[in-house]
Amino acid sequence: MKQNNVVTLAAMKARGEKISQLTCYDYSTARLMDQAGINMILVGDSLGMTMQGYSDTLPVTLEEMILYGRSVARGCRNAFVVLDMPFMSYQVSPEQALANAGRMMKETGVDGVKLEGGEGICPQIRAITAAGIPVCAHVGMTPQSYHAFGGFTVQGKGEAGAARLLKDALAVQEAGAFAVVLECVPPKLAALISRKLDIITIGIGAGGGCDGQVLVYQDMLGITEGQTPKFVKAFAQVGQQMMEAFQAYDSQVKSGAFPAPAQTYAKSDCGDEVLNRLDESQSAPLLSVCSTQ
Repeated sequence: MKQNNVVTLAAMKARGEKISQLTCYDYSTARLMDQAGINMILVGDSLGMTMQGYSDTLPVTLEEMILYGRSVARGCRNAFVVLDMPFMSYQVSPEQALANAGRMMKETGVDGVKLEGGEGICPQIRAITAAGIPVCAHVGMTPQSYHAFGGFTVQGKGEAGAARLLKDALAVQEAGAFAVVLECVPPKLAALISRKLDIITIGIGAGGGCDGQVLVYQDMLGITEGQTPKFVKAFAQVGQQMMEAFQAYDSQVKSGAFPAPAQTYAKSDCGDEVLNRLDESQSAPLLSVCSTQ
């Protein structure tokens, strides 16, 4: 059993301990996050933007999510891995949602799935959780619905908006979700929702009153090109370090400085006499004259 599971994460909320979550899309990065002690990893459909270069998440397919999810799950011994259900993989019906969630769990080895939406997708949440699959909900600014919002905008403004968001959060809890992401929600409202819910709240652009926080890992490492959302904090400038390393490699390859003798297998090379015979011969088989010692 992983150190981080639905029971231990709920216990963290009960004790007032904060929960860390990051997005991830590959095995090598997942291993590093897992070893660093990150509690939860989200294989987000944000990969459409961060890994594939789309302007939004809508083009991402179920097959792509399974591929990335499988890679991340292999790198995690203790982090609880949640896999996003992509656009139109669950909206049609509870039956569709259950079939696709089951396939995602079966083919990837992740620990749970995430669905965007509030009260309107509760039938889907009920169907999936009834099959024993942990569900993380997602309310507030839901990227798959950004066209309906008129863009990536803050949700829960004003009394009516706040009441609707609270209603959605309570609904997904009642439907069986073990956690809910609150995205782009005013901080006092997010804190109120977190107090009223028994399940875990994970904030992104929702202030420090949530039970946990999630960021896109390219954003928090300073890799993302261009302007990032207001809620992003860069904990390192890895993008600049990567650029400098790529430039140094390019320079050394072109100057001949790389590879140096230290990066070659010189001890396994043939002697000069053998190489001279090979150079003079048009047909001498390599293995007959060159030892692999």
